[in-house]
Amino acid sequence: MKLTVRIVLSLAVAAGLAVAAKSLAVKDLPPAVQKTVQEQTKGAEVKNIAKETEKGVTQYEVETLVNGKHRDFNVDSKGGLIVVEEQVAIDSIPALAKAAIQKTVGTGRLGMVETVTRAGITLYEAAYTTKAGKKLAVLVKADGTETKDQ
Repeated sequence: MKLTVRIVLSLAVAAGLAVAAKSLAVKDLPPAVQKTVQEQTKGAEVKNIAKETEKGVTQYEVETLVNGKHRDFNVDSKGGLIVVEEQVAIDSIPALAKAAIQKTVGTGRLGMVETVTRAGITLYEAAYTTKAGKKLAVLVKADGTETKDQ
């Protein structure tokens, strides 16, 4: 699935459907998931926990704030950490990734920049608004190569 479609769907879920979905508490999670969530949320404010199924795999998405920055992660039903997304400053990412993002954004407006870590691989994602007002995102590797898949 294309990155922009996933982002639009994620925003739709977060904005509209999340209201209908039941937010979970840590105590509602399976024991293995509870353990991982407790380890990953030390010093964080938990904003929301949701159960979802992605590609047939049940997982728990945990949205947090750490020192005023977003840090979200997904945990599988056995307590394994699937993905971690952390808000960062654009200046903190590798120079080639930063340059590629800035080139893509062009005259648009840069939004949130995140590291996306899955299976030990870190990518860099940036949301942006084009000059025409269209909301998009770009995902790049450390070397600045754009990628569509996480």
